[in-house]
Amino acid sequence: MKKLKRARSRLVASLSLAVIMVAAASSAAAFGGDLSNYRAFQLGTDLASVAKQAGVDPSQAKTIHLRPALMQELEWRAQPLGPSSRREAVQSVVFSFYNGELFRVRVNYDRYETEGLTADDFVDAISATYGPASRLTAPAKTTTESYGEQEETLAQWQDPKYRFELIRSSYGPSFKLVGVDKALANAAEAATVEAKRLDDREAPERDAARVASESEAAKLKLEKARILNKAKFRM
Repeated sequence: MKKLKRARSRLVASLSLAVIMVAAASSAAAFGGDLSNYRAFQLGTDLASVAKQAGVDPSQAKTIHLRPALMQELEWRAQPLGPSSRREAVQSVVFSFYNGELFRVRVNYDRYETEGLTADDFVDAISATYGPASRLTAPAKTTTESYGEQEETLAQWQDPKYRFELIRSSYGPSFKLVGVDKALANAAEAATVEAKRLDDREAPERDAARVASESEAAKLKLEKARILNKAKFRM
């Protein structure tokens, strides 16, 4: 009898745990989607795999820094999926890599294909994939290096590991969606700061070497011209 009671207790406990797990999964699914990817591109994936998915030669990746970590970017021009003449709202996607791992996806929307769309339109469309957004009551504004362009972050979707942000640029105006792997993005940001420090420290030596090289090249060019002209010179 005691064995039967213990078996019933274990069964009830197991069923209760199963119900809790299903409820938690359902709640997570209702709250938001998978923030670890953009379309079929998974954050954290290596450069070769991303390039293969995008149909881009990995050798086209642009090297941003070699030290203290390898920082690269690969651009992809989105094309309609399947035999469709419908144009893409996405103008381009820039994949950023930290030591070969995808840490950031920057989706640039075509301002002509999205003309007239409001910030709410973008948020609604993105929320259909990533779940409810966190709207910023006072959009965070930043200034980019290109012609003093103003940008403001309008909405966010995030979980403990990943974050996506909808950003509006004053140019156009235009919109972009930026997704990051938080841990990799933090490491990449630290590497970028250190790379700039190293570049600034070595700038004088690098500039001196460039000037010396250019001076030597000018001397060699002048000497070649002298030899050639001396042989044919007549007074």
